Amino acid sequence: MLAAALEHIVTGIVDAEDEVRITSTSSSRGDVLEVHVAAEDRGRVIGRGGRTAKALRTLVSALADGRRVRVDVADD
Repeated sequence: MLAAALEHIVTGIVDAEDEVRITSTSSSRGDVLEVHVAAEDRGRVIGRGGRTAKALRTLVSALADGRRVRVDVADD
C-alpha cells in the first residue's frame, strides 16, 4: 500500500511517468522504499534543497501507522 501511494505521488511529479519504479525491501531497521526515476527527473523528485524528498518522507511516515519506513531516491 505504501509503495503504491508513493508511486502515485511521484508519477504526478515527473515527466517520464513510465520510468517510475518503487522497490520495497525489508531490513531489521524497518522497510525501505527506493524511488527509481529517469535521470532527468531526479532533480524534481529531490527538489530544491531536498524539500520535495523530505515532504515525500513525511507523507510516507504518516501513512505508515508507526512502522519504520525509509524513503530513498536511487541513483541509477
